[in-house]
Amino acid sequence: MPLYELVCISRGQISPESMRALLNRSALTVMDRGGAVRGFVNMGRDTPLPYRMKRHMEYHTRGTFWLMHYFSNPKTSNVLMNQLKLDPRVIRCNVVKITDKVSEMAAFSGGSI
Repeated sequence: MPLYELVCISRGQISPESMRALLNRSALTVMDRGGAVRGFVNMGRDTPLPYRMKRHMEYHTRGTFWLMHYFSNPKTSNVLMNQLKLDPRVIRCNVVKITDKVSEMAAFSGGSI
């Protein structure tokens, strides 16, 4: 299975409970379809966006940036993206394929998988 990275911007004034539910839902979407979540990275909470963004008929100037690294098949990534695009807590999201080679995965993880 390839290693993917989900890059996501959620609302700036999101409560910790709502953020926890969003992360949990993203992880369960991957795991229910046979994937494995490697981890989450918080990139900044309630930080200014580089420009004003419109999503779900609202303009946003602040956001919470986070990453999720996971192993899954390509169809799971499509399902995850479709779910996140419909979620009103999410402003922007994108999935990047990191690698599908085992040797590069070991280098990415810092030693062993």
